[in-house]
Amino acid sequence: MNKAQVREALDIVAGMFPDAHCELVHSNPFELTIAVLLSAQCTDETVNKVTADLFRKYRTPEDYLAVSLEELENDIKRIGLYRNKAKHIRSLCRLLLDEYGGDIPEAHEELVKLPGVGRKTANVVVSTAFGVPAIAVDTHVERVSKRLGIAGWDDSVLEVEKKLMSKVPKDEWTATHHRLIFLGRYHCKAQQPKCEGCPLLSLCREGKKRMKTPKTRKTVKHIEA
Repeated sequence: MNKAQVREALDIVAGMFPDAHCELVHSNPFELTIAVLLSAQCTDETVNKVTADLFRKYRTPEDYLAVSLEELENDIKRIGLYRNKAKHIRSLCRLLLDEYGGDIPEAHEELVKLPGVGRKTANVVVSTAFGVPAIAVDTHVERVSKRLGIAGWDDSVLEVEKKLMSKVPKDEWTATHHRLIFLGRYHCKAQQPKCEGCPLLSLCREGKKRMKTPKTRKTVKHIEA
């Protein structure tokens, strides 16, 4: 995609999802960090169901350390990889208390030092909780960026992030991150994307390819008795 096409695509997606936002329910940076950590390989919907009870029971880092690992595991058992995530949460809370006065650090380079917090999680936290422009590349952002041709098919997650950062104005990074997530989650799905009638079709290399491919018909064999 050239610069003009990217601009057109961004404007179209903005029109499709003007109210795109972080769908993880939270009330402070600490809860957001825990929620994003839990969301790895798990839907936001499931995370929100779990954290509805979790955030009533655990309000501070001390609360997570006051219970056994087994109890915490049981509280997040509906989440994929819950055992590892429980360990990360307890280690994260210990480090917050030891190094950061119990508060989530605002700096990206400090966030990625926290157990269970990778680059994507840190990007979500700095942008959503602290208002720092960032683009977090999750599975939805990666998929739609590659389908549209903003990034290459073989690009790594980091390469996709760098290309988006270079092609999207910095003051639009956070909004674009949320809009691309909504695009991938509700429209350009992994399976059965809504290519027909899509406002982005004229710009989308994957969409044009899919629309040109004839649908295969299932052959039904009649077996006579």
